[in-house]
Amino acid sequence: MGPAQRARRMMRRFVPIAAATALMAAALPASAEEPASARAKGVDCARVKCIALTFDDGPGPYTAKLLDILRAHRTKVTFFLIGGRVEKDPRTARAIARQGHQVGNHTYDHPHLTTLFDDEIRDEIARAQDAIQAATGRRPDILRPPYGDTDARVGAIAAEFGLSQIVWNGSSRDWELQNAVAIREKVLGLAKRDRVVLMHDIQPATVTAMPKILTALEKKGYHVVTVEKLLRGRRLNAGETFPVGGWN
Repeated sequence: MGPAQRARRMMRRFVPIAAATALMAAALPASAEEPASARAKGVDCARVKCIALTFDDGPGPYTAKLLDILRAHRTKVTFFLIGGRVEKDPRTARAIARQGHQVGNHTYDHPHLTTLFDDEIRDEIARAQDAIQAATGRRPDILRPPYGDTDARVGAIAAEFGLSQIVWNGSSRDWELQNAVAIREKVLGLAKRDRVVLMHDIQPATVTAMPKILTALEKKGYHVVTVEKLLRGRRLNAGETFPVGGWN
């Protein structure tokens, strides 16, 4: 048998196997190929159930572990970083951005903004903007006022920086619960389409709870996304607060 004949015989054997493999792959549902949150990049939150998980007060000692968990689930979330902590740990802040998560400003020192004078508010926002840009190469376009403490004056000053304000309409209360099982049950109880959930990556129990939280949300058909993705392409105005009727 010549080389050409052997090649043709090998092709006859290979083609049916390849075709069968392709058919089997095509028959698999999308959920069997990857978790729901893994497809968040191309998801349309107008058509499917989305939920935005947001993490405040980092970077902290548990943030790197959280990033590993999110990477394993191919999930993107929103981090609101404190400028002073970013200056102390720019490497982790940089890793957050490089992994594709949305990054927001959470002020420099985490004060109650409504208790400050105007220039003090500007200083808190500006120093955090500078620290985050130095670490990640990007300036945030969203601000989360610490404690959700904002008013028209804070909103107007945020607008000077081109920042919209992101609050929440579901809180994990992880700083209070301090228990992974309780935090998981709280978050799953909050699960609702288009909800913005407040969490903290500085809480070890929160990070411990995350794998089971993500798995449970995926099983319930939720796509875990960033706030930006949840907005479905809508650009918030500078100073605008989202979601409306927040702080739950």
